[in-house]
Amino acid sequence: MSSLRMTSDLRRQLILSAAKRCFARHGFAGTTTKSVAAAAAISEALLFKHFPSKAALYAEILAEECEADPDLAHLLFQPPSTATLVELVQGMVGHFLQIANGSDEEEAQRLRLMVTSQLDDGEFARLLYGKVAGLIGSLFKASLDRAIAAGEAVRVGGEPLNLFWFAHHTVLTAALSRLPAVPCLTYGNAADLERQLCEFLLRGIGLNEAAITSHLSRDLPQHLAPQVTAEGA
Repeated sequence: MSSLRMTSDLRRQLILSAAKRCFARHGFAGTTTKSVAAAAAISEALLFKHFPSKAALYAEILAEECEADPDLAHLLFQPPSTATLVELVQGMVGHFLQIANGSDEEEAQRLRLMVTSQLDDGEFARLLYGKVAGLIGSLFKASLDRAIAAGEAVRVGGEPLNLFWFAHHTVLTAALSRLPAVPCLTYGNAADLERQLCEFLLRGIGLNEAAITSHLSRDLPQHLAPQVTAEGA
């Protein structure tokens, strides 16, 4: 049984490796399950035994990349606390705004894919939301509980994970508004945007002002600095 499971796991990794090459070369729209199967030297039917769709393949690749990200890996090993909760929110805001600032076109395309999925059948979005919840959900809830126990937050609503999704969707929309070459919204002074978003979200999930002041970094977000200069010119 163990040998069979190892063989199955290895085949799954070989499929993912082939899919990464295909997606990197042709993008999501230009890649088919047939082309991935050919690159992995297997039949399309065998590919479907491991991944039910192209969206499932892509979501798995993104989840693996998230797990390999050193900043997220560092965060996931932090003990649940108010500081961890703030770091999680600040990291999410910084990640999305960096994409919107145009530093990584591949990430920008993934952001667009997430949105078009929600306007279409939602398959890719559902899969990716599930992966994100599995990675971060328990740490978010545990850190919020610690913040409440420490008197640094109040409980808001009956479903803590909803607060994470509210925060995620707010930042996603803010990033999308800045994604076009000519932003739909500049939000005024771009240098203030990251902090304003963080403060807004932290208040929304229940943190009090003292906790926000104590734990939120005051450093200027460097990835916004070039756009500040451009807008100020």
